[in-house]
Amino acid sequence: MQRKDTWLKVALTITVLFFFFKQGKCQSSYTQASKYTGALNLDRISTKFKGYRCAFVTHAASVNFDRATGKEVHTLDLARRAGMDVSLIFSPEHGFAASYSAGELINGEKVEGLGIPIVSLYGSHKKPTSSDLEEVDVVVFDLQDVGVRFYTYISTLTYVMEACRENDIPLVVLDRPNPFANVVDGPILEKEYSSFVGMHPVPVLYGMTIGEYALMVKGEGWIPQSDKLNLYVIPCKEYNRQEVQFSYPPSPNLQNAHAVSLYPSLCFFEATPVSIGRGTEAPFEVIGAPWMDEENFSFIPKSVPSAQNPKFRNQECHGIDLRELPFEARSGLDLRFLENAFREYQSKGLEEGSPFFDAFMSKLSGGNSIEQGFRNGLSSFEIQASWKPGIMVFKMTRAKYLLY
Repeated sequence: MQRKDTWLKVALTITVLFFFFKQGKCQSSYTQASKYTGALNLDRISTKFKGYRCAFVTHAASVNFDRATGKEVHTLDLARRAGMDVSLIFSPEHGFAASYSAGELINGEKVEGLGIPIVSLYGSHKKPTSSDLEEVDVVVFDLQDVGVRFYTYISTLTYVMEACRENDIPLVVLDRPNPFANVVDGPILEKEYSSFVGMHPVPVLYGMTIGEYALMVKGEGWIPQSDKLNLYVIPCKEYNRQEVQFSYPPSPNLQNAHAVSLYPSLCFFEATPVSIGRGTEAPFEVIGAPWMDEENFSFIPKSVPSAQNPKFRNQECHGIDLRELPFEARSGLDLRFLENAFREYQSKGLEEGSPFFDAFMSKLSGGNSIEQGFRNGLSSFEIQASWKPGIMVFKMTRAKYLLY
C-alpha cells in the first residue's frame, strides 16, 4: 500500500509540473513528440531487466502520450507498470523539476511526493560515481533533449556512458524526437575547445536524436574502451525525422517552440553584452541591451526563479522583439542577429573599453570561426559558408548511426 501511495503522489507531482509548464506559454505543438518516445517501447527491454535495481536519468519533461489511455504519463510511471524497480534518479542541469536556472548548482533536490532519492549530475558532480552506482543494476537514460551541442544533456549522457562502462552496468537509452533531428549546421567543435558545453567534434546542430548520438559516442570511441559498454537504444515509436516535433519544455527558459527554434542562434549572445531575455516573460525571444539604439521595444530583466541574476538586472534594455518573427527549427542557425549587434557595438566605439565577445564564446562556438570572422569583416553568410567542408565530413560519420 505504501508503494501505491507513493506512485499516486508521483502522478500528482507530474500533473502539477505540467500545469506549471503550460502556464509558461507552452504551445500546442509541444505535445506532438510525446506520441513517439522510446519509453513507449519500454516493453522491449523491461522483461530483461525486471527485478533489477534501476537508476533513471530523467526529469519532468520525460513525458509520453499513452495511446491506450489517451493521457500523458511520465516515464517513471511506465517503468512501474512494466515491473521495473526504480531505486534512484539522476537529474541533469536544471534539476528533475526543471526549476533551477542555467548554471545554478543543485544540492539535495527534493520533489514532494516523489519518494525516490535524487542525485544531481551537474556542477562538480557531473559523472555518477562508483558509490552512486553501488546498488544499481541498470541505468536508464531518458531526457528530453533539443539537439544543440551546447545544451548540456548530451554531455551528461557521455559521462553516464563512461560511468556505466567503468562499473560494468548496462545502459538503456530511451530515444526521443528533438526539433533539430534533421538539421546539420554550425562550426565543428575543435578538440582544444572541448568543455561541458561541447565535448565532441560535432557541429552546433548535429541532426541526431539523443539515442543516435549515444550510438555515435560509442561507435566513434569517444569514451575510453567504448566497445565494452553494454548499450541498448530503444528507438522512437513510428517516428519520422522529417517532421519538426516538440515536447514539454526541457528547461525553464525554453518555454515554447518558437524560443527553442531561436535558441541555437541566440545562445551565442550569452558570451556578449546583450541580453536574450532571461528574467523576462520571453527568454530567447527578445534581444536587447542598455547601449542599443532601438526605440520601439524595451524590457527590464528581473530576478526570477528561472533567472536569479539575469544580465542587466533591473536595467532598461532597448532591442528587438522576435516573438512575431516567423522562425522555426528547420531554419537552422541565423548569425545575422549576432552580426548586427556586433557591428552596432563596434560603431559606438565600445570595443575599445570592453570586447564584445568574452572567453565563453570560443566554448559555445567550439572555436574562433565566428568571432574572428566578424572581426575580419566577413558577413554571416561568408562565415556559414566556411563551415560546409567540415559539415560534409561530419554527415558521413553521422550517417552510420541514424535510426530513422
